[in-house]
Amino acid sequence: MDKSTSFRKIVIIGYGKVTGEVLQYVYDNKKEYGYDMAFIEHEIHPFSITEKICSENNIPFRSITGKKELAAALDQLTEKTLIISASNNFLFPASLVDKPHITIINFHNALLPDYPGRNAPAWVIFAGEKETGITWHYVTAGVDEGNIIIQKRCRITEDMKAYELTEQLMDLAGEAFRESFADLMAECVKAREQGFAKDRRMYRSCEVPGDGHFELTDRPEDIYRLLRSVDYGKNDIFPPVRTVIDGQEAEILRYRKISADKAESEKAGGQEEKGFRYLPLGENTALKLKYTVAERRRK
Repeated sequence: MDKSTSFRKIVIIGYGKVTGEVLQYVYDNKKEYGYDMAFIEHEIHPFSITEKICSENNIPFRSITGKKELAAALDQLTEKTLIISASNNFLFPASLVDKPHITIINFHNALLPDYPGRNAPAWVIFAGEKETGITWHYVTAGVDEGNIIIQKRCRITEDMKAYELTEQLMDLAGEAFRESFADLMAECVKAREQGFAKDRRMYRSCEVPGDGHFELTDRPEDIYRLLRSVDYGKNDIFPPVRTVIDGQEAEILRYRKISADKAESEKAGGQEEKGFRYLPLGENTALKLKYTVAERRRK
């Protein structure tokens, strides 16, 4: 295949695993296509893999955390440029998107047009979806509205947590980018419109599934789904889920699905008096909750 492109420069913006894979792949193909490249870090993350990749491969690296500063830097691009937004929360201004020599693509961790906006893995789990996936799409002035370049799907298992789903989606994103890269470079992508409703739901970073609260009288299956939906492991994306236990507001510290027999044994051993609560979860399982009184935790 003839590796040629009219893009003279590729700029990558983002952080994390997907960005690292994209950055490395763009670099690995740089010589064959003949473009220049650069990386911009907009959101600083500790132990950044992208800075390491840039250092090892002599890729120009800039850290621009201010939105106005980033917009100004991108506005200075004069060559025909492909901007790749991977795990990036910067909203590109319409003045940049509309420039004829600028093409922008973005990775979204859901199957657009559904679940646009932030924290999509949390919302698909909370909604009880059985399937989700990823989307690479062209960027327009509207949030997550551009034509779809490629999508990949995956199952959501009954015990899957948000961080586990996120990891799977990252793998799919890297795979999809590699598959579509040649067509992107040749500008022959068969993109398709999303066909979304004008009043579609947009998920925002300030929103928490279920408002981050449940009642002990709720269905245990719904409580378990809420807890899994906000569980991003060591990343504090959401605050602890809250409920009321024995008349006091409590924060859930940990949760676990265990056998009904083990739950009964632990209850008989007095575990409920040590900050645990057990809820039936199906015929042979239970949901074990570790909690602390919210006011006490803040002291």
